[in-house]
Amino acid sequence: MNKQFIFEQIKQKNSYLCVGLDTDLQKIPPHLLKEKDPIFEFNKQIIDATADYCVAYKPNIAFYESMGPAGWESLQKTLDYIPKEFFTIADAKRGDIGNTSKMYAKAFFENMDFDSITVAPYMGEDSVTPFLEFDGKWVILLALTSNKGSKDFQILSTGENKQLFQEVILKSQEWATTDQLMFVVGATKAERFSAIREIAPDNFLLVPGIGAQGGDLEGVSKYGMNDNCGLLVNSSRGIIYASTDKDFGKSASKAAQTVQQEMEKYLNLYL
Repeated sequence: MNKQFIFEQIKQKNSYLCVGLDTDLQKIPPHLLKEKDPIFEFNKQIIDATADYCVAYKPNIAFYESMGPAGWESLQKTLDYIPKEFFTIADAKRGDIGNTSKMYAKAFFENMDFDSITVAPYMGEDSVTPFLEFDGKWVILLALTSNKGSKDFQILSTGENKQLFQEVILKSQEWATTDQLMFVVGATKAERFSAIREIAPDNFLLVPGIGAQGGDLEGVSKYGMNDNCGLLVNSSRGIIYASTDKDFGKSASKAAQTVQQEMEKYLNLYL
């Protein structure tokens, strides 16, 4: 899936919403627990409810691998259920020495057939490039995250008025084109988007932190959007756990539609 295809989906849906499938057995509606595969049944209904309003789905792999083989089975069934026109993200945050990264890449790109995977850049180029050897697949590199501890390393000064996350963005652009490389930039860092666009004007940005984490969608859109939109903004808890009633799908649909309608406004303003 290339950048132009993603942009066409954004224009068609008037949305750059990514729905995070951070599915937790302890948080899903209780009536689903009687199902043979409650995780997949929940995901299936969420996908059905939100498909009109989003362009991407992002399962957080930890929620599935924590359940062992059954969790991996639920994940694969979920991935198979997502229609092919949606961009799929394995939020796995992998990154290891080259031969290990190659195995991770094979797992998520060949075995499971995700479109993309989140990757931690701390170990450098040889830990990232194995993921870039797969045609049509994307690396989404952690750059500036929205968690409290991001300040421990990501914003450390490296000299010449640069911070570590900026060095990551600049250096990694030597490894791949904008049709293979995205960056994670947290929505709670909206004030940074103008500076990020100065050094990465054409890359897509995956933006978590909207919704339950309090990210500023308007600021992200105003300062982060480029000529191809260039944004995939993720919301997880605010949509998938909008309700725990039996009609939770309706609540998820309404929550996704609310975000989509706001995004449509910003697309008209800033694109």
